[in-house]
Amino acid sequence: MSVEDGRDALAVAYRAAEHWLASVADRSIGTTSSMAELRERLGKPLADLGVPAAKVIEELVQDTDGGLLGSGSGRFFGWVIGGTLPSALAADWLVSAWDQNAAIHACSPAEAIIEEVTGEWLKELFGLPEEASFAFVTGTQAAHVTCLAAARHRLLDRAGWNVELDGLIGAPSMRVLTGSERHGSVDRAVRMLGLGTRCMETLPCDSQGRIVPEALDEALSRSAMPTIVVLQAGDLNIGAFDPFAELVPIAKRHGAWVHVDGAFGLWVQACPTYRHLAAGIELADSWTNDGHKWLNTPFDCGYAIVRDAKAHRGAFSFEASYAQSSGRARDQIEWNPEWSRRGRALPTYAALRELGRDGVSKLIARSCDHARALVSGIGALPGARVEWLPTINQGLVRFLDPAANSGSADHDRRTDEVIARVAAAGVAFFSGTTWRGMRCMRVSVCNWRTDSQDIALTVDAVRKVLTDVDSA
Repeated sequence: MSVEDGRDALAVAYRAAEHWLASVADRSIGTTSSMAELRERLGKPLADLGVPAAKVIEELVQDTDGGLLGSGSGRFFGWVIGGTLPSALAADWLVSAWDQNAAIHACSPAEAIIEEVTGEWLKELFGLPEEASFAFVTGTQAAHVTCLAAARHRLLDRAGWNVELDGLIGAPSMRVLTGSERHGSVDRAVRMLGLGTRCMETLPCDSQGRIVPEALDEALSRSAMPTIVVLQAGDLNIGAFDPFAELVPIAKRHGAWVHVDGAFGLWVQACPTYRHLAAGIELADSWTNDGHKWLNTPFDCGYAIVRDAKAHRGAFSFEASYAQSSGRARDQIEWNPEWSRRGRALPTYAALRELGRDGVSKLIARSCDHARALVSGIGALPGARVEWLPTINQGLVRFLDPAANSGSADHDRRTDEVIARVAAAGVAFFSGTTWRGMRCMRVSVCNWRTDSQDIALTVDAVRKVLTDVDSA
């Protein structure tokens, strides 16, 4: 291995990346290779002798062909996945090239300062308390763990229990109150923290997907047990926002910790047109967000923000004898669950500099406009029905079986069939979901590349699929 080997491999990777980005709008958005084909190509025996670096990358590109989703395309509307802004992609390359361990300031002063600066920018854009602490983690799943660990620390400390020293055996019982529309990552975080999902109590939501204030008050009045209340800023199916201005004061009156799952919805705080949806969100105790959704960074860019910095640091701080003390410098390891970690703040730093305040606001507003146009356009097609017109960037469409005496199960099958056929056609990509007992096609728009032409092409692609289904 030599410097020349590395240069050749990087050149191959650059050409492949450049080709991928240039062709993403023209290639099939869905995959075209079967799992069997991918296993055959990629499942090579591990040889005794190594392979030149450039050849490894060449074969990797060839062998993955047809097995990658075109999630960077402006016509990818599955789940809540954005594309990657040019500056964020380039910054992410530098993260790997620089190969810094962004665990403590001493390991990489520049990356530590970038994290400091970027965290302050995010709090400012989100309208969150200036005194809040923050952590850059892999995504909202890890952000939930981070925030709820801080909540566990503070609530049990109030009850006279040091969970970091004494663990959970014999600790006072805790409970978590959540809405029926919560994301599954909340349940997983509760499991990871050793609380167990039996401690979770589901509260009813209204027709708009919001927790009912009276239900929260009643649940909190039933017990003085240490309690975490999990609220939502933008649920996965309809983009619902809990009424924070009503719910948070109720929770605080009962001494509960309020945590907000703002995986993508927290970004409305950066857009004056939609900021009203999150009124009162700043009153909570902790918040999560994913940069790889609406900010359009690469994956591995998640944010945890905690009002009580002492509780946050108390849950994670660890000082080893060999770790260099950097005085007033911020050591990232004090605020997140990892030790060795990449400099994941860099793509966020670059994206925010590329967009600026105005660019972030326009990206949010533009995505919401496109989401409404797309749901309305598809919903107007024969055999389609709008189940939820987007409030922000999330909407739902259902496809109805035209056969006489068709029922809900028939409509479910037809909906799944249309989703699969759209993906197979390759022009666009959607994911399915079960919402209020119905199968629906979920429409999610958060890619910076999406434009009005993408919307028109997608509506036409769905129209063709419906015609083909009816004529089959």
